[in-house]
Amino acid sequence: MFAAVTSIALVGVEPRPVRVEVHVGGGKQSFQLVGLPDTAVREAKERVRSAVLSSGYRFPFRRLTVNLAPAEIPKAGSAYDLPIALGVLAACGAVPRGVTEVVALGELALDGSVRQARGGLGAGIVAAQLGLPCLLPRESAAEAALVAGAEVRAVRSLPHAVATSLGEDPGESPPEVAVQDTAVWVDLAQVRGQSVARRALEVAAAGGHHLLLVGPPGAGKTMLARCLPGILPPLTRGEALEVAQAWAAAGRPRPSHLVPPFRSPHHSATPAAIVGGGSGVPVPGELTLAHRGVLFLDELGEFPPYLLDTLRQPIEEGRVHIARKGVSVTFPCAAQVAAASNPCPCGYAGDRLVGCRCSAGAIDRYRRRLSGPLLDRFDMQVMVPRLDADELAGRGGEGSGKVRLRVMAARRLQEQRGSLNRTLGRECLDVMEWGAGADALLKSAVDRLGLSGRGWDRVRRVARTIADLDGEERITTDHMAEALTFRMGA
Repeated sequence: MFAAVTSIALVGVEPRPVRVEVHVGGGKQSFQLVGLPDTAVREAKERVRSAVLSSGYRFPFRRLTVNLAPAEIPKAGSAYDLPIALGVLAACGAVPRGVTEVVALGELALDGSVRQARGGLGAGIVAAQLGLPCLLPRESAAEAALVAGAEVRAVRSLPHAVATSLGEDPGESPPEVAVQDTAVWVDLAQVRGQSVARRALEVAAAGGHHLLLVGPPGAGKTMLARCLPGILPPLTRGEALEVAQAWAAAGRPRPSHLVPPFRSPHHSATPAAIVGGGSGVPVPGELTLAHRGVLFLDELGEFPPYLLDTLRQPIEEGRVHIARKGVSVTFPCAAQVAAASNPCPCGYAGDRLVGCRCSAGAIDRYRRRLSGPLLDRFDMQVMVPRLDADELAGRGGEGSGKVRLRVMAARRLQEQRGSLNRTLGRECLDVMEWGAGADALLKSAVDRLGLSGRGWDRVRRVARTIADLDGEERITTDHMAEALTFRMGA
């Protein structure tokens, strides 16, 4: 009178196997669900009972206990309906026990049909690890089929799931999902003028560097930032799976394309929306949704200072830790941060045509919203000035396609070294080949620019990227001079 079916639970973005244990015993009729279930899981009792009876099976009106193990992991959502139903049928002898040799996930309707549920991708990963078939509703089966080695079978109803698990029915094939490696982004060819900012964008893309663009309204800061995903290399299959897992943990199915994600949250967003969290089981925020892609913070000075300061550690570490009572999760957030800001509240400080209307105190208060430690984490800070009439009437420069080829060539050099330039440690930087002139130029700039230890390393990383774009192993004075220009430009 016992049976167990495998399902999954998401801990952060990592899927963990969950053993759905069902025991049918004697005594007064009852249906107990244990193992840290939330409200949606506890309501499975009524859905499962109705679905079993509607499907023509007998339901054991006895003492029924369902345990979701391991018990210390919180369980959320309606996806445990299908594995609970299969376990109940096997435990009471209504169907052969072979129905339990699967990984199952899906919500049950009262008529026994199977509805879409969160966690399809995680179920595919766990099924591939355990070497078991994976039963999922058709809508969830598509993302699970992306996992190499996963045997995914789409099911329509509880009887169909029983027949499929016993091998009496092959199940439906998961729907085909076209893998896209292109997306529609703003092309760099549309950007007029701004040669320095265009070059900064190329360097930032090549090394994955965090970039801050500062300038008056209408100078093209937002347009430039929206060109960034179009010049980044496509994601590898492994990276695309990481991104899909992050989006699945947030309950947002992501098309299986290889284009780096681009997220641009509004400045009124809450810390939980940006970094992750929530009242129940923590879910990823915009920072994690931008994993392996770009997080763009437009109007940086309008974000609350406390919110910007919460980004400092995750930006540095590439992951964010969220602790709640009874649960602690880690989300990946290896995102490239691009930001745009005005130089003052009115936006025209230093503009050559429009005079600034802000008082000195207002400008000081505005700039103090961006803490020094936060600004220090931007590898590149670039001024984006107003365009003149000739630049506005002229033609754009190179398109994103040509720039992307140079970026990909520089990334290949970094792959050979085993690390993206943005993440190079001090030990790696110290042993690189530095020209005498480059080293002397950097030392002379320490006092002039007020470089911190972190800033010292970030300038060297940018110089390394510029050398990679030139295809040179040795970092020269020209490379260092350009890197310092990007550090002091804003």
